[in-house]
Amino acid sequence: MKQRAIILASRSPRRASLLRAIGLKFKIVPSNFKEKARPGRSCASLVKYNALMKAQQVAHRFKSGVIIGADTVVLCKGRLIGKPKDFPDALRILKTLTRHPHWVYTGLAIIDLDRNKTICAYEKTRSFMRRLSEKEIKGYLERVHSLDKAGACNIEDLGGTLVRRIEGDFYNVVGLPLARLAQLLKTVGIDVLAS
Repeated sequence: MKQRAIILASRSPRRASLLRAIGLKFKIVPSNFKEKARPGRSCASLVKYNALMKAQQVAHRFKSGVIIGADTVVLCKGRLIGKPKDFPDALRILKTLTRHPHWVYTGLAIIDLDRNKTICAYEKTRSFMRRLSEKEIKGYLERVHSLDKAGACNIEDLGGTLVRRIEGDFYNVVGLPLARLAQLLKTVGIDVLAS
C-alpha cells in the first residue's frame, strides 16, 4: 500500500531527524508563521494554537496529504521562554533554567486534507538542569548554536550534559513527542508500527 503524502511544516532539523528515525517518508515545507505569546492563554493552548497556525499556513499549498505542525516553549517560574534573541538573551535564559525546574511544552497539529480532519494535542515534560557557573554556560553557548531552540538548549547533543533528569517524554524536550505524534497519526490512518 502506498504511503500517503506527509508534509512537515517545520524547518527544525531535529524534528525532521526524529521523523526519519521512526521511518516516515515526508516532505519539508517550512511555515512562515511567527509564533506569538498570547496573553491569557495557557502554555498548552498557546503551543497548540501555534502548531495549528503553522500547519494551516502550509496546508493551503496542498490539495492532498497530511500536514504536521509543532511548536515548543519552556515555562519557568510562571514565565514563558521561547527562542533566545541573541547571545546575551541565551545566557540569561540558561542562568535561569539551571537554577529552577521548568516545563517543556510541545503542541502538535495534524491536518488530514483528504479526510478534512484536524487534530491538536500537546505534551509536557519537566526538566531539571544541573547548577552551572556563568563560565560553563558561556562555554556551552560558544560551542552550540542555540538561537533556534526554545530555552536555548538541545538535550540530544552537548546540552544533554546540562540536564540532570527529566520527568516525562524525552523526545518532547527535543521538540517532537514521538509517542503522542504516533497516536495522532494513527487516528488519520498512518500507523508508524505497521509494516
